[in-house]
Amino acid sequence: MIKHFLNLEWKQYFRSSYWQKNMAINILMVFFALYFIAMFLALGFGLLFIIKETFPDQDPFVMVNGFIFYWIIGDLMMRFFLQKLPVMSVKPLLTLPIKRSTVVNYVLGKSVVSFFNVLPLFAIIPFSIMLIRDGFSTSMVLTWMFTMIILVLITNFLNFIIEAFSAEKELSVLPIISVVGVLFGLNYFGVLPMTTLIGDALMVIANNPILVLIPLAILALCYAFNFKILRSKLFLDSSLKSKVTEVNAADLSWTKRFGDVAPFMQLDLKLIWRNKRTKSMAFLLLIGVLYGLFFYPQPMYREMTFMSAFIGIFSTGFFLINFGQFIPAWDSGYYKLLMSQNIKYEQYLRSKFILMVISVVLLFVLGIPYVYFGYKILIAHFAAAIYNIGVNTHVILWGGSFNRKKIELDKKAAFNYQGTGAVQWLIGIPLMLVPMGLFGLVNWLAGFTAAVALLIVLGITGIVFHKKLMKGITKKYLDSKYKMINAFSQDN
Repeated sequence: MIKHFLNLEWKQYFRSSYWQKNMAINILMVFFALYFIAMFLALGFGLLFIIKETFPDQDPFVMVNGFIFYWIIGDLMMRFFLQKLPVMSVKPLLTLPIKRSTVVNYVLGKSVVSFFNVLPLFAIIPFSIMLIRDGFSTSMVLTWMFTMIILVLITNFLNFIIEAFSAEKELSVLPIISVVGVLFGLNYFGVLPMTTLIGDALMVIANNPILVLIPLAILALCYAFNFKILRSKLFLDSSLKSKVTEVNAADLSWTKRFGDVAPFMQLDLKLIWRNKRTKSMAFLLLIGVLYGLFFYPQPMYREMTFMSAFIGIFSTGFFLINFGQFIPAWDSGYYKLLMSQNIKYEQYLRSKFILMVISVVLLFVLGIPYVYFGYKILIAHFAAAIYNIGVNTHVILWGGSFNRKKIELDKKAAFNYQGTGAVQWLIGIPLMLVPMGLFGLVNWLAGFTAAVALLIVLGITGIVFHKKLMKGITKKYLDSKYKMINAFSQDN
């Protein structure tokens, strides 16, 4: 049965349209994987020499065990945001004579061979080899290596338990932040020295192989708990239960002043406010407003005038970038219905454009207090806002015509890469790097005033030719209309 499951997933993956359409991003991910493997191998083979050279009077084995606590909480954080439970499409299987326990065991077993579990081995195994070559007891090192592998798997299943408790919460990152924050705080303030406790525990287990049964028992408990949670949710009618929620109506009559695009703006605003992913993204606007505080209080960045253009583009365009890069994928759930209506596509796109322009103006106004750090910063932010309105709005709309991935709006937003493809990676070049490069180059050649003038001129040019640009963008969307309908009809 497990072999049959593997065969089904293999066919599903390679027969999907996303395999061919996202070949570039697949190749990029392979390069990223090879890069991290090389880094971990280098760490595994070189860590012993680094510790010996830096701390010649310390036992390298004891020192490494003392830092395992930080590795655990760091690994847990990375897994929560990046690793998802590899749930297969189980609904069709629930009507067949297949035991639920078989399906659950397959899903959990598949998570064991995740890249997040395999990657640490490229550091653990080489470091163990180097310890044995350096004269450490072979049995002790092998016991430690086996314990570390068990710790990797415990972290794997512990992550899924934390995710299960946070899945239905609005602030879905609160559980992981609470767990990691409490552990780090207990260790930092000396209430419970986790670094010493875990380091000593690993040393004791390494010297007494029989004690490896303790982490094995913890791993078994984590697996059993995950098994219980998944099995309790694996029912055909579990998704048929309707949720009764209170609809919060908002007064959107102010949108009527925008004429024929008002209905689309109202739909977008309701979509943003009523769905988990878009609502979380809207709350993150605070990051856009406060982004400059990470740089401007430091004198070294205030002297780097070209950085003010980058910060201005990002700060005033935070909503534009995060919302615009997934146009029209936000509407992918009902895109087929939307395209069957008697509406003008240009009106649909213009409503998105107006929302992005409003967000740029609002974020610029909220960022006016940055004048405290110097009038040049405010001028650079103004130029960046004009550039965002005239250029980046059109760039992001044009890039959206290449979107082919469906988005589920009820998923959490934090580090959620659903709907992300090669377009989202490449669009950052014209959005951020081009204006920053132009500003820096002109600032170096002709001064700050000329650099600011360049951004303003480019922005005003885009505003002047807005109608012509929108006609070209609309034509591109209409040409891709049926490709999008077909792509949005498939699951990612």
